[in-house]
Amino acid sequence: MSEETEEQEESLFEAPPMAEQERMIEAVLFATSEPITLKELETRMPHGCDAAEAMVHLRKRYEGRGVQVVRVDDGYALRTAADLGFLMQKETVEVRKLSRAAIETLAIIAYHQPVTRAEIEEIRGVSVSRGTVDQLLELEWIRFGRRKMTPGRPVTFVVTQNFLDHFGLENARDLPGLKELRSAGLLENRPPPGTVPVLGDGEEEEDADVNQSEMFEE
Repeated sequence: MSEETEEQEESLFEAPPMAEQERMIEAVLFATSEPITLKELETRMPHGCDAAEAMVHLRKRYEGRGVQVVRVDDGYALRTAADLGFLMQKETVEVRKLSRAAIETLAIIAYHQPVTRAEIEEIRGVSVSRGTVDQLLELEWIRFGRRKMTPGRPVTFVVTQNFLDHFGLENARDLPGLKELRSAGLLENRPPPGTVPVLGDGEEEEDADVNQSEMFEE
């Protein structure tokens, strides 16, 4: 075999220049969402490549940049620089649909505040679950008011500034009356007497028919 042929065969197994190996690793990291190990990188790269050395050079080249090569366990990945993470934050508005029970409870509190849980249940004709009240408290649409000077001194509920702000009201006195609610189609006519059921234990309060006219009486 001639020397020229031997040189050609050796060149087939010669590793690419280190700068080219860096480019290869960079391309793989850019296209891979999950961290990748040096061993996995070497299986993709041409024979004779040194992924470990190329990684050292590549990480040094990315130092101080907005995107950096970071080590994750035994793998490596391209990630946003830690001090620039705030730029990736996105604020979204979460739309949460209130249950029928929560809407009715909120309406009673708005029109009858300060009102106790027992008074809310008397108006609705069904018990008020703790989850319903907790949801309205979490939304900061209601808060605890003063205690009533009655036996047991029960706590009352009132609407908050957040509630008024959400509905564009200056104060609770600006709430629409019965006539306005009916004309806007937000309030049905009073059902026949005796149609409001009282639920037994274990029944869902959302399934109850509520005397909506009583709910909005001032």
